Amino acid sequence: MLLGIDIGNTNITLGLFEGDALVYSFRLTTKTPRTSDEYGIILEDLLKSKNIKKEQIKDVIISSVVPGIMHSFNNSIKKYLDKKPFEIGVGTKTGINIVTPYPEQIGADRIVDAAAAYELYGGPLIVIDFGTATTYDLISEDGAFLAGITSPGIRICADALWEETAKLPEIEIKKPDSILAKETITSMQAGLVYGYIGQTEYIVKEIIRESKLENVKVISTGGFGKMIADETEIIDVYNPDLSLEGLRIIYNKNRR
Repeated sequence: MLLGIDIGNTNITLGLFEGDALVYSFRLTTKTPRTSDEYGIILEDLLKSKNIKKEQIKDVIISSVVPGIMHSFNNSIKKYLDKKPFEIGVGTKTGINIVTPYPEQIGADRIVDAAAAYELYGGPLIVIDFGTATTYDLISEDGAFLAGITSPGIRICADALWEETAKLPEIEIKKPDSILAKETITSMQAGLVYGYIGQTEYIVKEIIRESKLENVKVISTGGFGKMIADETEIIDVYNPDLSLEGLRIIYNKNRR
């Protein structure tokens, strides 16, 4: 089995693949500092919960945008799974050609999503990841990474709303029944969710207008991606496992 690990700013997502099939996935919080032993024990417990022995894990691939935890995390895999993980970085074959002036500034998470979306759906396409930050990446028909847009994620916007205002409470982020809110909580929900739907539609339309590309597919993923995708016709496909699929695809291109 292949263990794919996507380390983001908010969550660590793990996926177990049997061939090309994603058979199990797990999610941990990133922001809790942990030692290599703590990570290792968590990994062992997750595998045991599915009756999987560590000997069944043949290889491990990691994509990370959180360098601060990588020493502990890599050591946990070496110590508890007896594997040296393959970490995506400069020189990794991905199937995506980065043609921007500073390719080293493009996060591994964005390349993993782009590689998956391009392999699964073909180009040209826009890949939207509704994560801690929301990213919009434009991929050409021949797999070139042409441009990327970054905006605050909906959770960051929500946190700012109630942390910077004295009387606004912390709320559940969900779409209210109507944008015509009558009280504080639904008015905040309306502003956050409808505002984010509007942002998504406007940015996608502007990307398509300026790029002058035709028949552009829009693929989304990420924690709040389904909520937004369900409310707009501008998103063609929501794939919650896009990052994990990208890890599998990139692993196969770099099979050791």
